[in-house]
Amino acid sequence: MKFCRFQLLEFDAGAASRAGEGVHPEPRIGRIEGDTVQELSGSLLGETKAVGRNWKLAEVALLPPSVPTKIVCVGRNYADHAAEFNNDVPKEPLIFLKPPSAILAPGEAIVLPAISKRVDYEGELCVVIGRRCRQLSDTDDALAYVAGYTCLDDISARDLQFSDPQWTRAKGFDTFCPFGPVLETELDPGHVTVETYVNGAKKQSASTTDMIFPVDAIIRWISHVMTLEPGDIIATGTPSGVGPLAGGDIVEVVVSGIGTLRNPVRAADS
Repeated sequence: MKFCRFQLLEFDAGAASRAGEGVHPEPRIGRIEGDTVQELSGSLLGETKAVGRNWKLAEVALLPPSVPTKIVCVGRNYADHAAEFNNDVPKEPLIFLKPPSAILAPGEAIVLPAISKRVDYEGELCVVIGRRCRQLSDTDDALAYVAGYTCLDDISARDLQFSDPQWTRAKGFDTFCPFGPVLETELDPGHVTVETYVNGAKKQSASTTDMIFPVDAIIRWISHVMTLEPGDIIATGTPSGVGPLAGGDIVEVVVSGIGTLRNPVRAADS
């Protein structure tokens, strides 16, 4: 099933105050069925209950489907992507972090920093952790710790990535982690297609069957490095075909069974 976090596009502060909901458009949660969002109470990472309000998708703005304490990314998890930059295939998962300040909602603009001359898209399957996870054994069911899956674009300042000895700056700019639009709870992460489009032209396409390290192995390995908390997300790696973005572009990450993450791109001074 597809769940989401959302805000109403039109907010009546007076009506909200009279209803005892405060005077700010707080994020809400819901379940998507067709073009309708059924509003829920509770938590997307726990129990939910219908509250009796429905909204059309056109009436809401979808938000990133979790609020992570950390964003763990896996590099070079597709052999063809490693090869396109003449890198060796890693012998164990190669991980790095993005800061939560890089998070961007679906539909919001990726901003190209003036300091970088090449900013690339990297479409990926994203894992959302559902419960606290640490030190998993080889016999533990790692997927039992997953709340669901979504799309993610690991935006990267490629020239800075090549020039810096580590990747924090290249991967960590504000707006460099769009993810969403929904949390899909019923998905086999080992058999989905990951594609990226720029201005409607297909740039990336691969199956997660091509991953060097599958999702369960990634979760298990990370759990021995750091504790994964509910809501934390894991970007599982990008296939070959990464390339540059320019102001005015529209970039879309499409994961089969989940949907489309769409973001415009703009230059820092526009």
